[in-house]
Amino acid sequence: MSRFWSPVVHDLTPYVPGEQPKLANLVKLNTNENPYPPSPRVVDAIRAELGEDGDHLKLYPDPTGSALKAAVSRQFGVPAEWVFVGNSSDEVLAHTFQGLLKHDAPLLFPDITYSFYPVYCGLYGIPFETVPLAEDFSIRVDDYLVRGPAAVGGVIFPNPNAPTGRLLPVAEIARLAAGLPDSPVVVDEAYVDFGGHDAIPSAVALVAEYPNILVTQTLSKSRSLAGLRVGFAIGQPELVEALTRVKDSFNSYPLDRLALVGACAALDDTDWFHRTRQQVIASREALSASLTNLGFEVLPSAANFVFARHPAHDAALLSAALRARSIIVRHFRAPRIDQFLRITVGTDAQCAQLVTALGEILG
Repeated sequence: MSRFWSPVVHDLTPYVPGEQPKLANLVKLNTNENPYPPSPRVVDAIRAELGEDGDHLKLYPDPTGSALKAAVSRQFGVPAEWVFVGNSSDEVLAHTFQGLLKHDAPLLFPDITYSFYPVYCGLYGIPFETVPLAEDFSIRVDDYLVRGPAAVGGVIFPNPNAPTGRLLPVAEIARLAAGLPDSPVVVDEAYVDFGGHDAIPSAVALVAEYPNILVTQTLSKSRSLAGLRVGFAIGQPELVEALTRVKDSFNSYPLDRLALVGACAALDDTDWFHRTRQQVIASREALSASLTNLGFEVLPSAANFVFARHPAHDAALLSAALRARSIIVRHFRAPRIDQFLRITVGTDAQCAQLVTALGEILG
């Protein structure tokens, strides 16, 4: 069948998503889904939107997502015109790569990061270079600034980084944006809501001062809406217009009616959001302590997962042994991190089951 492919397809190496196995009594800790359900308001809003006998589904959704933009605007204190919404943050990122990050100078991102980034570069023909993380797996801003503005087509990184979970302080992001004033700096904040019990360390606080910063977020993680696929970006209008022009040349209706109303309800229920995110944070800290007691090295995490390795046990074998006990975690066969396991923070009961199983495996 490959004789019918377009030339670009031959050279693509697609992204491989986390496994979605269908196993009985599964403890699923491999794809960073929230262990708690979304706000009850989400279900109520979706039911209301369906209308009698689902009659509303025959109508197209709002192509601009204006109600959702307004909800993001209320939540983050930015003008609605500074908001872009899309079908998951992955789609928002895809439009960002095409609309803002395709330049003659290479795009820069960490050598250990979200593995969709090089896939987008391959799809859109974007030159890129990876910048090694420090020995402690942190991002060093000086490694990006040393190249000089003319040598940088843009910078993108998750914050917290994935799969490491390490957080770059907002002050360092500001220093990066100030040092590369003519380059877009995209901060992928899929996990940022798990950064602290009280303050959320978001770079959204910087967008008014730095016109080159674009922040992307998702409702899949902290709002428990992975099944609805809703994401957004916040930046000054010049950046948002670029994404809108790409979107309207690709799909005028990226978000369906149910996703739009469900997302608005999730954003507006701040009490549910803070309560569940704090539960995840508390469970993460307890899980990190338990793994440390078992002899694991656990990286400092500001996400809803932990990244850990055991000095005396192979990560692939540990992953396989857990799977035999119906516990699924993520193992990356990649340089520098092939001895780490990325473990999603589940409920306290799920985390306890994981720790018990690891204790048995380690002997």
